Amino acid sequence: MKESTENILTLDRVEMHRLARRRVSEISKEFTEGFEFLEDYQKSVTFFGANQFKEDNPHYADARKLASRIVKELDYSVLSGGGPGIMEAANRGAFEAGGDSLGLLIKLPSAQVTNKYITTSSSFYYFFVRKVCLTFSSEAFIFYPGGFGTLDEFFEILTLIQTRKITHIPLICVGSEYWNELKKFMEREILRRGAIEPEDINLFHIVDDHDKIIEIIKSVPVHMNIPFNGAGATTRIDESRP
Repeated sequence: MKESTENILTLDRVEMHRLARRRVSEISKEFTEGFEFLEDYQKSVTFFGANQFKEDNPHYADARKLASRIVKELDYSVLSGGGPGIMEAANRGAFEAGGDSLGLLIKLPSAQVTNKYITTSSSFYYFFVRKVCLTFSSEAFIFYPGGFGTLDEFFEILTLIQTRKITHIPLICVGSEYWNELKKFMEREILRRGAIEPEDINLFHIVDDHDKIIEIIKSVPVHMNIPFNGAGATTRIDESRP
């Protein structure tokens, strides 16, 4: 009985190892395809926000106008998750301005609701691969009000900025009536308890004025890559060009 159990455990380990290697290969393939997709769009801004907002929502209208200005005045691509709401508004503004309107889509059991204003897209099976690609090469992250998914992405990027895993990339929050309340909570509950440092509160910008947002983005160098100092790395890659 003991020998039989050991044989089963050995087989389980072999099967787990086989499945793990296959999964790692699939993940690597998705990362490679995602990064290759982004290589063609070296100047971009990524939009985040609620997917429930419709065309008559003020934030939808605002995101549409801002994306249009980013394309016309900066000649940047606009990147989103490719869905409805704020993602659609951003893609729509870029599309209507004649610019590159990019969508990083997610493969779901039932088809993802994809907006019709995307000029080029890439699809992913793994959410975390898609999330990395959404943040990999952008010159700015623009956040509109949203739900749990938006806040998840906001705090993840904020943490990456705080820990300097990504550098010199502004995180811009549009819709001050929403984001100021979140900032007050952070000051009252998180900062007061010593869970963050005072300077961490200033790692993001709350700005409604489109002129100021355009100036913030213009002041950031176009990044050719992100800082890398991982295991086995002998050099730090942090290239940028004017």
